Formats: sequence, C-alpha cells, structure tokens
Amino acid sequence: MRVHLGCDHAGLDLKAHLVAWLTEHGYEPVDHGPFVYDALDDYPVFCIRAAEAVAAEPGSLGVVIGGSGNGEQMAANKVAGIRSALVWSEETATLAREHNDAQVIAVGGRMHSLDEMTRFVEVFLATPFSGEERHARRIAMMADYERTHDLPPLPSSAQAGPGADDPADPADA
Repeated sequence: MRVHLGCDHAGLDLKAHLVAWLTEHGYEPVDHGPFVYDALDDYPVFCIRAAEAVAAEPGSLGVVIGGSGNGEQMAANKVAGIRSALVWSEETATLAREHNDAQVIAVGGRMHSLDEMTRFVEVFLATPFSGEERHARRIAMMADYERTHDLPPLPSSAQAGPGADDPADPADA
C-alpha cells in the first residue's frame, strides 16, 4: 500500500523515521516534503499535496505531521473527498478508520514520543473500515454536503426549541 506523507518543520524528524519504518514494514512511502528543516515553512504546502495524492489514488492512505497535528489535519481536510482525523491515541487511530473511513491522519510531533506516534500510524494502517450502515450513511452525508453544500435534512426526532428556527429551512424565511 502506498502511504503519502507531508509535514512541517516540527514533523520533519518523525516523517523521516516513518519513511524508513513504512519501507521496513512493506509499505510504499511517498514523501511530499519538506526535505530540509526550515522553521518558517508552511504546512499547507506539503499537507495539501499529500492529501491530494491520496485523493487521486484510491486505496492509498496518508499521514500528515506537525507540532500539534491540528493545522495539518485542517489542511488535509480542505482536499475534496478527504477525511482526515487528528490522532492522539491508539483508540482514535482505530476509530478514524473503523467508523470514519479516514484516508489521512494527522499526528502531533511535539505531543507524543516517537514510539507512540509510530504505533498510532501502525494501528491506522492496519485497521479496516467497518462498513457498518450507520457509518457509511454518515460518510455519505458528509460527501453529499461537500458536493452540494445542502445541509442534511433534520431527522423527525429533532425538535427545535421556541425561536430556534433552522436557518437552512426555506419555510423559515
């Protein structure tokens, strides 16, 4: 499996470690940069490229890395069709794949040890999407919104309180 990687200066050492680890474990890493340390680099440059590559190659996965992982996750999520999850534990790595069918994870290089982060990536790559109907339905809602920008319909069980009209409902206009 091909694994696309992108980071900023705070993730450079972890990315280099992951490239070697992925190769040793039979994966095909694709490094989208950066390749040298620059304390002023901009993570969107590299993380968007990694996420674009994942979107263009169904079946591949991606890892984006920064100091906290927050900005990197946000950048990856700007790519149409990408679901990127911020991972900070084995459980969040598992759930990102199992429930959300995330294709990209973001990890914080300053938040965890090298061993912890490597384990998060290992768990993410080894966990399949469950395919459960409720999870597939929710992913489809997000994909539909991304495509149309129409809000998902409220379920009949959702009762708005007094004066809490749904701004997206044309009947409320």
